[in-house]
Order: sequence, then C-alpha cells, then structure tokens
Amino acid sequence: MLRYLNQCSRGRGAWLLLALTALAFELTALFFQHIMGLKPCVMCIYERCALFGVMGAGIVGAFAPKSLPLRWASILIWLYSAYKGLMLSIEHTNIQLHPNPFVTCDFAARFPTWLPLDKWLPSVFVASGDCAERSWTFLTWSMPQWMIVIFAAYLLVGALVLIAQPFKPKRRDLFSR
Repeated sequence: MLRYLNQCSRGRGAWLLLALTALAFELTALFFQHIMGLKPCVMCIYERCALFGVMGAGIVGAFAPKSLPLRWASILIWLYSAYKGLMLSIEHTNIQLHPNPFVTCDFAARFPTWLPLDKWLPSVFVASGDCAERSWTFLTWSMPQWMIVIFAAYLLVGALVLIAQPFKPKRRDLFSR
C-alpha cells in the first residue's frame, strides 16, 4: 500500500483529487452561507482557511508531482493545514458542546495586515455568526463535528503519503511480477 501511495503522489491525479475535495467542501460552505442563510462564525472562517491550505497543497502538488522539493512542500502544507483545521474544529466543537461565558470566539477574524482576506473577499471571509450556536446538524452532529472527521481523514491520508515517500514506487512493466 505504501508503494502505491508513493506512486500516486508522483502523479497529478491524486493531487488534483485532493484539491477538488477541498474545493467541494469550500463550495458546500458557501452554499450553506449564501443559499441556506447560515452565518459563519470566526472559527468557521478559520476552518475555511485551513481548507484553502489543503486545496493549495493539492494545487502546488499538481504543478510538478515528480519534483521532490515541490512534492515534499505540498505534503508539508497539506499536513500543517489538516492539523490546524483539526485543532480548530476540536476547539469549535468544545465551544458548542460546553458553553462557557468566559470562553468565546472573537467578534471578527484576525488576518495579518499583509493578507487582509476579510477586506479583499468579504463574501467569503467575514464572520457574522456566533461560535456557540448550533445552526445546522446532520445525523445529530454539528458542522464542526463533521469538520473534525474531514480534517482527521485529510491528516491520516497525508501522514500515510508522508510515510510512503521513502518507499520506491511500483514499477509497472509488462514482464515484471
């Protein structure tokens, strides 16, 4: 399996699949926000940024998957984004499941001055909801709980791809067994 994952990481298809799954989740979040009228909170916006990191890793990896430095950079971006997204989702879930008047999220997302995403693209990055509010559930789980599953899956697959890198990929010759 590790040889197969190494082989997949050397092709564009797997990286594009990674980027497309993250894009699908981003489009779903925008659907919830603009069509269903759910207001994203600050934690939702940060989780959205982590998804953009996973999508960016897929795009960078698709540029030159056979290039070792770019592949390693993509894997590291992928793992970092998935880890941060997982930690944010866990914190967001704790805020929802264990409300505490002393533990709240910020009123507005804090972006660096050199990257004011909330100013550049306010329809995507401006937070207007409350982190403690459970406005949507599916199978009794709220959105941050589902994001824990999604980011954990990204992190698990990313870790397996990282572990698979030292293994030589399978050769697919006509006469090899």
